[in-house]
Amino acid sequence: MRTLQIFDTTLRDGEQAAGGSLTVEEKLYLGQQLERLGVDILEAGFPRTSPGDFQAVQLLAEKLRDVQICALSGFKPDQVEAAWEAIKEGEAPRIHVFISSSDIHLERQLRMTRQEVREAAVACVEQAVGYTSNVEFSAMDATRSDWGYLCQLFGDTIAAGAKVINVPDTMGYTQPREFAELLQYLRAHTPGIDNITLSVHCHNDLGQANANSLAAIMNGVDQIECTINGVGERAGNASLEEVVMNTTVRKDFFKVSHGINTEEIYRTSRMVSDLMSMPVQPNKAVVGANAFAHSSGLHQDGMLKDRQTYEIMTPQSVGMGGSRIVLGKTSGRHAFRDQLAKMGYHLSEQEFQEAFDRFKDLADKRRNVTARDIEALLSSDVLHAKEYFHLDLVQVSCGDKSIPTATVRIIDDEDQVFEDSALGDGPVDAVCKAIDSIVKVPAELTEFRVQAVTEGIDAQGEVSIRLESEGVSVTGYGADTDIIVASAKAYMNALNKHIYAQSIAESQGEEKPLAAASTQA
Repeated sequence: MRTLQIFDTTLRDGEQAAGGSLTVEEKLYLGQQLERLGVDILEAGFPRTSPGDFQAVQLLAEKLRDVQICALSGFKPDQVEAAWEAIKEGEAPRIHVFISSSDIHLERQLRMTRQEVREAAVACVEQAVGYTSNVEFSAMDATRSDWGYLCQLFGDTIAAGAKVINVPDTMGYTQPREFAELLQYLRAHTPGIDNITLSVHCHNDLGQANANSLAAIMNGVDQIECTINGVGERAGNASLEEVVMNTTVRKDFFKVSHGINTEEIYRTSRMVSDLMSMPVQPNKAVVGANAFAHSSGLHQDGMLKDRQTYEIMTPQSVGMGGSRIVLGKTSGRHAFRDQLAKMGYHLSEQEFQEAFDRFKDLADKRRNVTARDIEALLSSDVLHAKEYFHLDLVQVSCGDKSIPTATVRIIDDEDQVFEDSALGDGPVDAVCKAIDSIVKVPAELTEFRVQAVTEGIDAQGEVSIRLESEGVSVTGYGADTDIIVASAKAYMNALNKHIYAQSIAESQGEEKPLAAASTQA
């Protein structure tokens, strides 16, 4: 099985996206994450373009030791020299030289002949080889170039010492079958091509960047140049996460391996999106908000029975938290019943049917139905969780020069009174720890949200939380003008639901879905 080299150009071509400029510090921050992700080559920038870009490339070359740092250079001697000066302290520095090869670029932009381009390319590759043997050459706009001329240009630069030859579809013009034919032609007619690494760099102007990159892999290419989230000039580049997960999920088809830690994909995607202020569309493959969200009743039913019915990869495999069942008007009874169970409700058939009918009425009026909506629609004649523990007092001491401390008083359903105190990282953490010391329900807090439900400085705040224990998720809600008290109420609400759901399951002879709670301090 061949090993595919992943060449990430998020910090160079990705930064060329309109509005995607990064500071030196942001480039280092992203570079460190790309190193954790496991990219083989990191193109850090074009050092000759500005002092800031030179500084950023130089900093990455000095700081990152587990990835090849690459610097882009045009075909002028001062650009090659600047590239080398920026990366020379790197662990495995690479100089990436490029020049246009299509007649339209030569005639309308460069005003050079084909022969002049060949001579300039050779001179710059030879200069780069004088600094390092790790030299890559790219023929910009290769897919709109004369194929015979490309073979000559590539043959010349291979003879001059280039170890990597890159075939860019700079304008996103070519189609997968056409690209495959070009690569086959180059392999058959370029002198020395069997002794180098063949690479491609695809743009997405016609939405074919990923398809062309995958077609290239099928035709023997060993390096793919891509960016996180597909960011880049104009419509962007091939998307790293999509190329990588195609070759991961369909390893049987592509028959290549790679060194990417796929569990770091989502984290990296979010980082790029945040720093470049470029939101990821919800339906984006692999990392979009809806990539593992299921709304159709048919799909939800399949997912609840066996996730492989409607998921070809797990959200955990790319570093996301988990699949989501999104309740709406297309959702069915199985999904609604599952959501009720996760919230701590076990209803009789009559109660369930009543709640389901109300849910369907609400779903016709709202795009998505949240857990809070379900709480509201379960009116007083529908079964509610019993309050096993009542929060009687919350007292907190905190400040920027003190350690947050909380004291709570709790009364159980037998009128026993318990008090305890705890320290925490913040006031909410201290309160939760104090409650945990009394109500011993081993659960993990996985979601915490705060919002104002009234206006003004004395606004009432609402806190919604989610607790998980042994695969079951329960929501809790609390409201108060004091947000710390509201947080304590929400936490107690969720813990009571845990205990209640367990008692119902036990009374029905079911396997315990939740951890047991102590009734003693």
